[in-house]
Amino acid sequence: MSSILHRFGTLAHIAVIAIIVMFGVMQLSAQHDNHETNQKSESWQEEVEENEFQAGDMIIEHITDSYEWHIITLGHTHVSIPLPIMLYDEGKFHFFMSSVFHHNPVHEGYFISHHEMNAGKLVSLDANGEEIRPTLDFSFTKNVLAIFLSVFFMIFVFLSVANAYKRREGKAPKGLQSLLEPIIVFVRDDIAKASIGEKRYKKYLPFLLTVFFFILINNLLGIVPFFPGGANVTGNIGVTGVLAVFTFLITTFSGNKNYWLHIVNAPGVPWWLKIPIPLMPIVELMGVFTKPFVLMVRLFANISAGHIIILGFISLIFIFGEISEGAGYGVAVVSVAFSIFMDVLELLVAFIQAYVFTLLSALYFGMATEESH
Repeated sequence: MSSILHRFGTLAHIAVIAIIVMFGVMQLSAQHDNHETNQKSESWQEEVEENEFQAGDMIIEHITDSYEWHIITLGHTHVSIPLPIMLYDEGKFHFFMSSVFHHNPVHEGYFISHHEMNAGKLVSLDANGEEIRPTLDFSFTKNVLAIFLSVFFMIFVFLSVANAYKRREGKAPKGLQSLLEPIIVFVRDDIAKASIGEKRYKKYLPFLLTVFFFILINNLLGIVPFFPGGANVTGNIGVTGVLAVFTFLITTFSGNKNYWLHIVNAPGVPWWLKIPIPLMPIVELMGVFTKPFVLMVRLFANISAGHIIILGFISLIFIFGEISEGAGYGVAVVSVAFSIFMDVLELLVAFIQAYVFTLLSALYFGMATEESH
């Protein structure tokens, strides 16, 4: 158990730091079409919207990434943690803190867009007045900081548990050992061994343990509404995409002759599905890419959906409160009750999604390394 934890702790460091680097590069650029509207009606609409509670804006703000970590609002005072912004654009590096936007909405030609396609992203204007994203954005966003916090937490916890096994060799586990050992043994015996095989599972166990606890910890932290919780890490498709890419690469490079033969020339399939049009080989080859894609979307969609539902229930209190104070209090009882129910359900989902992602990854590894009989 001690050697497992030491290997796991090292790989946790390497793997999750790689996630952070790739996550910074994976940000996508987009363009937004400008629509001309009447100046008066637009000003009137903005004035009305400013005084109304915007449920959609509130929900999007909570589930998307940002360049600062908002802690609490006290009256008109917003307490937040500013984060460093690092850009590479037009052959130059730009480094400054996100707090500069509190005093000046534009800094060094960059500003945070409020348009639909680039909402919440740093952009600048080109010669035609169109918003453009910088070439590379390595900024320390809220999700990146949350990933670092979870990495440090994982390293601290599992290295301390591994050291405890050394100090208490042969003794019954206690404290964190007794909490984590059943989970680690479960991942080893019921996921890795059962899916990959008794002889081959050790090679993949460090990755499976890392990805299981990384997803689980960030799922649980995402439910906590205050710092250092509240970041929607596993509800970000960039993060789930990188995790799926790791599974895809390990599966692809682990694939043996039998695995690729089943893809190119699957046994038991009629010849007319292979010749003259290689229909089944095309379907099987597509499956190589759709499997990690499904992993990415499933985790992203389930975690994001849970947050959106809870925020939707909370929003109902303010929406009905604007109609009348009594309606607001009346709906509050129902909304809070459903929100508590959804929080408990999300606790279950946090474990299930970590389990499902790890199990499917292990199954893919098992299929890639399975020997022919």
